[in-house]
Amino acid sequence: RSKNMGDFCSIRLIVFINIFQAIVMIKSLSFNRRFVCSSSPCRLKTPLRDWYRISSRSSTKLSLQMNQWSVENVRNEFVSYFEKKHAHINYVSSPCVPVNDPTLLFTNAGMNQFKPIFMGTVDPTSPLFSIKRAVNSQKCIRAGGKHNDLDDVGKDTYHHTFFEMLGTWSFGDYFKKEAIEWAYDILVNSYGLNPDRLYASYFGGDESMGLPCDTEARDFWLQFLPPERVLSFDKKANFWEMGDTGPCGPCSEIHYDRIGGRDASKLVNADDPDVIEIWNLVFIQFNREPSGELRQLPNKHIDTGMGLERLTSILQSKRSNYDTDVFMPIFKEIENIIGCEPYTGKLGAEDAAQNYRDTAYRVLADHARTLSFAIADGATPSNEGRGYVLRRILRRAVRYGMQTLGAKPGFFSQLVPIVATQMGSAFPEIVTKQKEVVSIVQEEEASFSTLLEKGVKYLNDLITSGTISGGVIKGEQAFYLYDTLGFPLDLTQIMAAENGLSVDLEGFQSAMTEQKTRSRLAMKSKRLAGRDALTLGAEQIDYLQKQSVPTTNDFSKYILKESEVTNIRAIFTEQGFLSNVDSPSSTIDTVGIILSTTPFYSESGGQVADSGVLMITLEDGTEVSLDVLDVQTYGGYILHTCSLLDSNDNLIPLSSLKNGLQVKAAVDYKRRGKVAPNHTMTHVLNYALRKTLPDSNIDQKGSQVSDEKLRFDFSLGRGMQLQEVQAVEDIVNKIIKSELPVSSKAVPLKDALGINGLRAVFGEVYPDPVRVVSVGPEVDALITEPGSDEWTSYSVEFCGGTHISNTREAGAVVILEENAV
Repeated sequence: RSKNMGDFCSIRLIVFINIFQAIVMIKSLSFNRRFVCSSSPCRLKTPLRDWYRISSRSSTKLSLQMNQWSVENVRNEFVSYFEKKHAHINYVSSPCVPVNDPTLLFTNAGMNQFKPIFMGTVDPTSPLFSIKRAVNSQKCIRAGGKHNDLDDVGKDTYHHTFFEMLGTWSFGDYFKKEAIEWAYDILVNSYGLNPDRLYASYFGGDESMGLPCDTEARDFWLQFLPPERVLSFDKKANFWEMGDTGPCGPCSEIHYDRIGGRDASKLVNADDPDVIEIWNLVFIQFNREPSGELRQLPNKHIDTGMGLERLTSILQSKRSNYDTDVFMPIFKEIENIIGCEPYTGKLGAEDAAQNYRDTAYRVLADHARTLSFAIADGATPSNEGRGYVLRRILRRAVRYGMQTLGAKPGFFSQLVPIVATQMGSAFPEIVTKQKEVVSIVQEEEASFSTLLEKGVKYLNDLITSGTISGGVIKGEQAFYLYDTLGFPLDLTQIMAAENGLSVDLEGFQSAMTEQKTRSRLAMKSKRLAGRDALTLGAEQIDYLQKQSVPTTNDFSKYILKESEVTNIRAIFTEQGFLSNVDSPSSTIDTVGIILSTTPFYSESGGQVADSGVLMITLEDGTEVSLDVLDVQTYGGYILHTCSLLDSNDNLIPLSSLKNGLQVKAAVDYKRRGKVAPNHTMTHVLNYALRKTLPDSNIDQKGSQVSDEKLRFDFSLGRGMQLQEVQAVEDIVNKIIKSELPVSSKAVPLKDALGINGLRAVFGEVYPDPVRVVSVGPEVDALITEPGSDEWTSYSVEFCGGTHISNTREAGAVVILEENAV
């Protein structure tokens, strides 16, 4: 049983399936997934707009004076302008915790959920596939990773870890001309900004990148602004990149001079608080390859982002974002809860003279917003990844509150309700999840003293033992504090400084990297036997489309049969597509094959990919058999990664493979037979947990299903009691013994969303039609009478995975242990 009951719970189960034994582990990792429920704890909120929302907000133009622009009116005007005037779809903000994007700790920009479109990998059945223009106000967190504003929060007037990004997007539709023209129009003619205070920047070119000056953007801006306020900057300021690889392009920033009546061109990009960037227009036209090369994208896109808090401060004539109605109600609540002196807006030396009281106010208000949204969207403080960042944020806030403002322990959780009140109209989930957020923050605050005690003891032991050399705590020692004792690095640094010591940060990062590398290589080696994974990017998908290669039909993955006769449509290697390679390397031992049809299940929805063989008939009539190591989907194309080594470890010549060759695709159904019960049991466990804990707002956070084990991820603001774990086990086994049929069927998304009792993962983008899996009633019955209360007594979910046909095939479930993560 869990010793740390304050963390999310985890369950490990064993499923006995005939003569097979599969270990089932359920861990509450904070993946970006969440159920959306109505007042009934088991009923899905029905409107389609929760996944693909077309806003019903009023489109009436707001004719307000600058001092009348509330933050809510600012947000609504932006969305309304682009939705009604320029035919953009108001696509709902994605959660702060990214869905299916392991490259991000948090959603840090509005474009994150649209990455599959920019990269050309969006599934043709996804609602994203048909979108040409979009607008929204995206919840963003920038704390940790490449974009990290945490250390700046509180010190100035405009940095935040949580903020809203007002964004617009064009996917292969309009480009620079319209983006610039409409940006100027809404700022000047809708919001009423003085055009004499606007400055625009553009990319001045870069010889090392082989890119000329963006004269196109410059000339469009010169239609609205004089030359002295259209400024050229280098790639650091005006060339935007998503990361080390991926879509990128030149950008144009719009800056605003709060003072006016002067030439402020020298203050643009000079970190002056009165001349600030408010909007960035990114012209995505390249893809950064792993080699560092820039390649033109097949389609050009627009991605713009404007900080809501900054724009609001300008419209409310405030020189600080913190002086607006975004933050002032939270400041008032801080004053009421703690009983401290009121906020005065001081910075630097003036604030230092009052023991940084206003810095503490800004930190508490910002961090309360960040934690409220992150936890509501499924994250939780922990010792790894985004959880560690949240733990740092919370403890940073608690330290400021207690040491600077004199707050009593437990004060911070009392700020959650005011955040929900402030933001609930725009983001209802913050209200729905308020009780859970308060509970988690309370427990994290309470555990802070225990953590301090352990860490202090370890550090004191180090200091008194005389093992610290040169006044520096070794990196591996700091990493032990972090990894084993859950002690944040910044807290170790503070305590070290108090004792006249420093921390070997390079050694700490090295220890962290070594651990991550070991974990990543172990997983990769197991799946691909040490081979490098093959992936298709935007360029490869565009090539296939231009060659008129149809996407792969994989409907037969749900039909068990000995093999399927199909043919090769494309062959891909580390050198590229075989048809484009003049001299294929003779040492390549891994190949990616795209078939016209396939019975193989590609990895998705937490379920591992199928394994098996491709038996290929060569031109000379001989047959070779390729082991399928991995199966992944990219933009509708299913790539089968295969080994070119035969059973005797002899290399099959790559040149012997040709497009059009006949293939017998044979899935290892014995292995899939172990995977399917595990997947069905994730659905049953989800139902059993909700049945056992109906008032706990349990949300699925993901799953991992293989032939060896099942891990079911879910949120719970406490550890489970022994009797609760037993109750879950009893419900699951009762369903197994009831021998309920398991049915599945693809139905229109709109009809599926109306099923009473349906469970789905919030933030997930579902295809249309969507596959419904029901444990008990037939799917046709669910669609015929979608509102029946009877359906809440069964497990009904969206799922594209493979399942058993009857619960009796799972055998039995035994819960072995529960542990916190």
